[in-house]
Amino acid sequence: MSDSSPLPPVRLRPEAELARDALATPLLSRAARLARWAGPETRVDPGGELAEEQLPVAAEVLGLVGANAEGAASAEGAGAAEEAVGLADEAWQVAVHTGLVTVTDEERGTVEAGEALRLLTSGSPRDVLEVWLGALEAVLADASVPDLGEMEALLEEAGEDGEVDLSSLDWDPEAEAAFLDGVLGNLYLLTAGEDGPGEGPVPLPALAASMIVPEDMEEPTDEVLEQVSDALMRLDDQFRLLEPIGLVEFRPVDEEVLTEEGGSDGAGGSGIDEADVSRYGMVRLTPLGLYGLRARLLEAGYEAPVVGELADKGADVLLDGTGAFPPGAARAETEQWLARREPLAAARELLSAARGADAGAPLRRLRCQQALSLVGAVAEPALREVLDDAELGGLARVWLAEHGAADVPAPPESMVFWLTIDTLAAQLAAEGNSAELRELVEGLAAGHSGFFASAWRVEHPATAEVLEAMGRLHPDKKVAKEARKAAFKARSQRGEQGE
Repeated sequence: MSDSSPLPPVRLRPEAELARDALATPLLSRAARLARWAGPETRVDPGGELAEEQLPVAAEVLGLVGANAEGAASAEGAGAAEEAVGLADEAWQVAVHTGLVTVTDEERGTVEAGEALRLLTSGSPRDVLEVWLGALEAVLADASVPDLGEMEALLEEAGEDGEVDLSSLDWDPEAEAAFLDGVLGNLYLLTAGEDGPGEGPVPLPALAASMIVPEDMEEPTDEVLEQVSDALMRLDDQFRLLEPIGLVEFRPVDEEVLTEEGGSDGAGGSGIDEADVSRYGMVRLTPLGLYGLRARLLEAGYEAPVVGELADKGADVLLDGTGAFPPGAARAETEQWLARREPLAAARELLSAARGADAGAPLRRLRCQQALSLVGAVAEPALREVLDDAELGGLARVWLAEHGAADVPAPPESMVFWLTIDTLAAQLAAEGNSAELRELVEGLAAGHSGFFASAWRVEHPATAEVLEAMGRLHPDKKVAKEARKAAFKARSQRGEQGE
């Protein structure tokens, strides 16, 4: 995920609802139960780890299957008991990390319930979510650690100085954490962006490929596909750990895929059965997960907007703030802003904020026009008040005509050309060199003979930039040349006026 491109705004659930979701997550609820269980008889080591002999007891407290000694007689029972103990240990570590449990005496190894437990039971929704975010960080750190079996073997081979040779594990802690952060960032973008699946699941191969395959690579090489396959399996392990904290809903890789002929290679992308891509794993960011990832992005210094946070701001902040929003998010933000205001007064405020000759003004006027379309016919008096305004008169006439208003005065030719330049400047700012803008440029040049002969004279700050863009976008070399000549004339005229 790029740290320079703006993030799309997200729609978050109310904090009270998210807090209820957080309390219901398996891992945090288990950690809270262990915190309530912890008392004078609970023993830990200096690092806060639960004493080994108490782990089975903790598993029983949690009601986990296979925790009792009777079930351990068979191999299957022993495996279930081991799994239950592992889950209890994980929950205990989260309890310590979040302050649900605090060590009262390191020498004696005693603990008691911590302040965070009180926050879970009687704190505000924001308090609950802060505790959950602490638990999330603990799980994310754990998800970046290599397989426990490999780590134990490495520890056994450590020298007398106790130092662990991480290079023999082919494990770079910072690189692993950055990889997982990148994957989660891409999942955030897919969830928030209008071109992504929204709240729908994302195929695991697509997430793995987003981190491995270069954007300009048309056909991945075998080496790249192998890297994608390895990344997919790593993500499969990591998302299994992240699901119990409520970050994601996850469908793991179907184990039968791995045993089928070519299954492992297929997971890399070359042999995926597109009719059943879900067999390679599917992941969906939960509403709670969306909240959590946004909190982490804010902590990392990103601007991560939320739909609705501009509702109590002025019209100038609204129009500037939604400038980089995708259309759907801009509309949702504007609807919330309008809901708090009297319609006619809101229309007048929007029109006033849309004025200006700065670089952002054309896009403000475009957002203003879109906002006024949501106000309805009640805005008509405000539009009639600006009919003679040099910057808003064209916009007002378009709006009045679209709403069937009577007695709309015809615009002078200069106003038509000014509005055309202004609209193209806004589209350039909003979309860049998009296919839609290219079609608009082609239609404009084809429908107005002699357009460039007059357009360069338009006294608009963006005239030269717009004409240059038309020369860049138009596929006809002759028309493109006309546009570039007109842009040169516009720049020359601006230079003369500036002398």
